[in-house]
Amino acid sequence: MIKKLPLIALVLILTTSCVSKKLYTDLENRYAALKKENRNLSDEKTSLSKSLATANSELATLRKNYEAAIAKRDQLQKDLDATTTNLDNLQKSYDALEQNSSSAIAENAKKNRELLAQLEAKEQALAAENARLEKLKKDMEARSQRIAELENIISSKDAAMSRLKDAISKALTNFEGKGLTVEQRDGKVYVSMENKLLFESGSWAVGKNGREAVKQLGSVLAVNPDIAVLIEGHTDNVPYTGSGQLSGNWDLSTKRATAIVEILRENAGINPENLTAAGRGEFAPVASNDTAEGKAKNRRIEVILTPKLDEISKLLND
Repeated sequence: MIKKLPLIALVLILTTSCVSKKLYTDLENRYAALKKENRNLSDEKTSLSKSLATANSELATLRKNYEAAIAKRDQLQKDLDATTTNLDNLQKSYDALEQNSSSAIAENAKKNRELLAQLEAKEQALAAENARLEKLKKDMEARSQRIAELENIISSKDAAMSRLKDAISKALTNFEGKGLTVEQRDGKVYVSMENKLLFESGSWAVGKNGREAVKQLGSVLAVNPDIAVLIEGHTDNVPYTGSGQLSGNWDLSTKRATAIVEILRENAGINPENLTAAGRGEFAPVASNDTAEGKAKNRRIEVILTPKLDEISKLLND
């Protein structure tokens, strides 16, 4: 939770002194830049974590193949040693029998040729296994290096996302205690706004305080063009009983999400292609609908900020 003392001091100063509009605008722009940077890094972490798991799996396979190749190489070495021993024994026998008969000599010579052929084949197989072993070793080293790079990127993205999340929280301090929370989960930033901050019951028209909160969020999005923004509308499980333009809770949640999108689109710096509005109705609660407090938490707008992962994709495709 954001500490309130610095904010209270700032509010006292602003209410007792004359602050130029330019200074206020500069501070607001700094907050927007920080918020954008946090969102850019948020979703990259998720993709990096998935990429790291895939790379670790591939590394395990390479290690398994490497160990199998070593076992096969060792067996070939044993076979080679045994064949060499047999050849030496036959050579000694050949020398001993050389004086006995031409037929015995011919038989030993034949066996010698066979053993020599076997020895050559095993030497070739051993050379091939050694070459394959070396290739597996290089592949394993390359995979280990890629994993290290992914881990470094994840670590830096985590740190940057944490800084951005803190900056967003400070920027929205004025709405603390009014149904607004900012969280960092799974490499993304979640900005949750309860309906008491945004809408009247059964309405999708955004009130003054809610509009101000959304506009401040939009100022951050405007300087973060690589952030995908998903706006989800949620309701409690009380059936909608009104009439007119709404057909039910799902329709209401969709219209509320779309209302937030329309406010964000008022900021010319936000690319509409990055915005998505979705209605979830009552089907993604965060609390029990058995209590009034739980229902209030479920009636909300969630803005989910996901960074694009071009950097990670490039690393994985290289």
